[in-house]
Amino acid sequence: MPNLSLVVCGAPLASRAHDIAALAAEAGWTVTLLVTSAATAWLDDEASSGFRNPDEPKPARPDAVVVCPMTFNTANKWALGVADTQPLSLLAEALGAQIPIVAVPFVNQSLSSHPAWSDSLSRLSTAGVRILQPDAGEPGPLLPGTGATVAARFDPRRVLEALH
Repeated sequence: MPNLSLVVCGAPLASRAHDIAALAAEAGWTVTLLVTSAATAWLDDEASSGFRNPDEPKPARPDAVVVCPMTFNTANKWALGVADTQPLSLLAEALGAQIPIVAVPFVNQSLSSHPAWSDSLSRLSTAGVRILQPDAGEPGPLLPGTGATVAARFDPRRVLEALH
């Protein structure tokens, strides 16, 4: 079975991580969750059980990686090669190894207007990361106060389709 690493960052779309993981498992993937500390507020205990403790062995090298949601902080650090957390280390290694990666950005208009954001998306896209907007009907940054609504109507099947 192929290995899928699912990196979950802190934004409302993190609440859908269990849906992505379940669909991936049904499709034959072995799923490993890597959860940033900011994402834990959106996850229940069951969904976060894939987080690796420092004393546990490193999971098998992924055959693909999904970053959902990808936040401003994670995207900018990743694009610069900062690997100061387990999720960022995995992302840096996967990008360097040219492992297929799908990232779903989840930022508001203010953050998306910061010059670092477009630079980071461009750098990641050029390196081979497939950027998938969270709302198929309305691409681009989120309007203020719409995070929960966009997360609720997000179709996790789009993530798996983007891997193929």
